[in-house]
Amino acid sequence: MELEDFGKGIRLFYRNVPYRPQTGRERQHDKADRGFIVTAGPDEPFAAVERLAAALSANARPARHRCALCLTGDPQWTLGAAQAALRATGVGDALWISTRAPSGVRAIPASEARGILGAEVDHVVFDAFSGFDPDAFGAVGGTIRAGGILILLTPPPMEWPDFDDPENARITVHPYPPEAVTGRYLERFAHILARDPECLVLGKEDAPDTLASPPGGSALTRPEEARPGPHTIFRTDDQRIAVEAVLKVATGHRRRPAVLTSDRGRGKSAALGISAALLLEKGKHRVVVTAPSLSTASPLFRHAAALLPDSNVKRGHITLGAGEIVFSPPDELVGTLQPADLVLVDEAAAIPAQMLEALLVRYARIAFATTVHGYEGTGMGFSVRFHEVLNRRTNRWCSVRLETPIRWAEHDPLERLVFRGLLLDADPADDEALRSATPGACTVERLDRDALAKDERTLSELFGLLVLAHYQTRPADLRHLLDGPNLSVCAMRYRGRIAATALIAAEGGFDAEEAGAIYENRRRPHGHLLPETLAVHLGFEEAPLLRGARVMRIAVHPDCQGRGLGTHLLDALIKQAGRENLDWVGASFGATPRLLGFWERNRLRPVRLGFRRGTTSGSHSAVVMRGLSVGGLQLVDEARTRFERFFPLWLSDPLRDLEPDLTAMLLIRDRPLHPVLEPRDWRDLVSFAFGGRGYDVNIGPIRELTLTALSGAEGHALLNVPSRNACILRVIQQRGWSETAETLDLTGRAAVTETLRNAIRILVRHYGGDT
Repeated sequence: MELEDFGKGIRLFYRNVPYRPQTGRERQHDKADRGFIVTAGPDEPFAAVERLAAALSANARPARHRCALCLTGDPQWTLGAAQAALRATGVGDALWISTRAPSGVRAIPASEARGILGAEVDHVVFDAFSGFDPDAFGAVGGTIRAGGILILLTPPPMEWPDFDDPENARITVHPYPPEAVTGRYLERFAHILARDPECLVLGKEDAPDTLASPPGGSALTRPEEARPGPHTIFRTDDQRIAVEAVLKVATGHRRRPAVLTSDRGRGKSAALGISAALLLEKGKHRVVVTAPSLSTASPLFRHAAALLPDSNVKRGHITLGAGEIVFSPPDELVGTLQPADLVLVDEAAAIPAQMLEALLVRYARIAFATTVHGYEGTGMGFSVRFHEVLNRRTNRWCSVRLETPIRWAEHDPLERLVFRGLLLDADPADDEALRSATPGACTVERLDRDALAKDERTLSELFGLLVLAHYQTRPADLRHLLDGPNLSVCAMRYRGRIAATALIAAEGGFDAEEAGAIYENRRRPHGHLLPETLAVHLGFEEAPLLRGARVMRIAVHPDCQGRGLGTHLLDALIKQAGRENLDWVGASFGATPRLLGFWERNRLRPVRLGFRRGTTSGSHSAVVMRGLSVGGLQLVDEARTRFERFFPLWLSDPLRDLEPDLTAMLLIRDRPLHPVLEPRDWRDLVSFAFGGRGYDVNIGPIRELTLTALSGAEGHALLNVPSRNACILRVIQQRGWSETAETLDLTGRAAVTETLRNAIRILVRHYGGDT
């Protein structure tokens, strides 16, 4: 059906230029180059919508494609137009993402969109008048079946960037009002919609007052899908290869995991479910499934249950005779070794990297699957870092990439639109372009975000680098990057290409009354992480008064790492903060020895370590700071002193599970301790180290000497890693003998005791002199 055939009430525009009939070749060229906007006349706006939606649906179904229809205008008209479009498709299995959807329709707010990951619907209505949440838009984009339509309701394109979007309240920070949030992101998105050759934008012109009460919704239902039979168990060759790889993990040599990667809709989770079902049919007793949440794993269980008609199915648990497929959260699988013929990890990129490594070590038969470009977590960063872990921890591992879509056909228009609009396929600069980058050959600049929003190559390189460096980067981060009123974006370029980047948040600057309210925990201002942390958790009421720059993200291109670019960029940021008369520079991040080492080399010292592990990083959150002004220097020095004073106490209680390598780094003080031991204490130490006296009766002197030694680099240099870790685990963190032995891979208490004796002998000789 040609667009000219839609009839009365339709006017086509190319970049707001009136449409003229063209030849087929001219039309194809213009549509590919500029896209089109369809505007409904006032006489029959819903009829135009219905004809257009019916035509879109009729064309999409045989091609197994999905498409996008953007309805623009006032909120009430777009609501009625969406209902008309759904009626015209003849299918009623539609999901509304809206806070103002008509009564009787299936609707959820954008904040709950993550809960539908893995679900499938025929159509989605996404109401941008309720707030345009990029995370929600990305989540629902993959739920639409082949032949379906994503109906987007927006203000007119020229007005959308200035629309009072409810989402602005989540982006703004004190002291900025929501109106201070810019519309750069929405302007870019509207531009992409208008230029997309296969996205139709239908606007309303001067609709009559009779449209104030849109008609009711449709009650059509989708026919029941047939259960896949034995001849349709694999939907693509990719899926068959993936299942074969997973089955080999369970039946072949130990410690040879499989890693499945794909974009959404390629049957990755289905492959895991099919594998689990086949293993139960083959007589395996226990397949354990883990994922960021049980809802995330629901497609896996659904596909497994479809192949096991005689099984007993409960939420997160399938039993067939003596065999079972059972869900277990990642932390439980790490904390308690469970019997398993195979462990399946779905959406691995959304699970903390340290937890993935722990699973890999604890379970000899394990398979991982993750989305490469998607809402669930950033698989690109996962691939880069986790592949290094796999190479180090396994004998051999198998990688399978699923390319062929299952839910829809290849070259799907909606998938391309979502990818481009949300920059899900953003890639950093090519390695070759940065091969010769050095700090001296690069330039550092603060980017103009108005220009950045219009520069697709730079924006893609920059966001792609953040995606690669921070595997929890989500679509919404791009909107914050472009529109956040307290953010600035810095970049290091080499011959115009992005070699490194940093996001900076301005924090602090409260008055005395506000600072007091923060200190007393009566106020928690959004977007001021470090001042709030110092006031609430460390007791510095004056901290919110000072102004500082928090480095939210810093990333260096993988091909440029190890050349000093990150240090050069950070040094430029610190100098700029000084020129702006800021009081401090700081950062908060999931602590690892590598990251902590980077910040300490740049003279940002730890002032706090969170007691609980972060749900996204799996690490304890560290706060590092460097003072710039007189007030900032005093604040950071006092905060650092308090941290040094209490950190050893925390290690035996809330931080008892902190990794030894990280503990060792954090124990080193700016001013090392000196032993405070009496002659009798030294005799006790000698009797333990060189004689036969026990550990328990000498624990006081042993702890004092150990803390003294490990508070400075000198003491660390005296001990080898096993001896140092034995002192940290048993003496400082006071872990049990069995846990210490297991962690150190020793045979038991006697072996741990002998390791401690060797360590104390070295320390007594060094610190005890002639004692």
